[in-house]
Amino acid sequence: MTAQLLLAFVLFAFATAGTPGPNNMMLLASGANFGFRRTVLHILGISVGLGVMVAAMGLGLGGVFKAWPVLHEVLRWVGGGYMLWLAWKIATTRTVADKGPGARPMTFLQAAAFQWVNPKAWAMALTAATTYTPEGSTIGVFFVAGTFMLVGAPCSAAWAGFGQGMRRFLDRPPVLRAFNLTMAALLVVSLYPLVVETRPAGASKEAPRLLADLPPTPRWSSRG
Repeated sequence: MTAQLLLAFVLFAFATAGTPGPNNMMLLASGANFGFRRTVLHILGISVGLGVMVAAMGLGLGGVFKAWPVLHEVLRWVGGGYMLWLAWKIATTRTVADKGPGARPMTFLQAAAFQWVNPKAWAMALTAATTYTPEGSTIGVFFVAGTFMLVGAPCSAAWAGFGQGMRRFLDRPPVLRAFNLTMAALLVVSLYPLVVETRPAGASKEAPRLLADLPPTPRWSSRG
């Protein structure tokens, strides 16, 4: 892999992992409600979950979904419903929960599993697997997946840290309520790509795809 392509991939991973989306909205809310330390497993779950997705796509899982598109449809709509439920949970959190018995942050396994129903995670993994992974190179697939994890983890930590920094301003119930409602609304808005992608064909001449706005990048060969 050439230095230029590696730099392009690192920039892609940084931009996609660091920009607002379901994961980062949830990390921001978790950092604000539970603190950074209790959100660490959430951060690690996102990083590992995305890495596993990229590796799975690069090793051929993408072909399974291409052959059976209904599987992708089911995952997308189940993911949309689950994200709406998460938005409701965030919106109904009423106190900063350091040690609340009923409230707890997302676990490592929950965060890793969430990537499989996260529309933005699918877009990131599919693009990384189809654009930057070398054809026929298993080592290259794992290299790209590992790089994605290394770049994404600090981005996730930054969002949780920002939420942690906001805790001092959220000690009043009305302020926390407004913050959580805003986070829940942003999480719902992040479902927009799913709605656009599944809009009936008659709604426009050509339904935009989830990755339509991503710049084309030449695929590199394992000989590069």
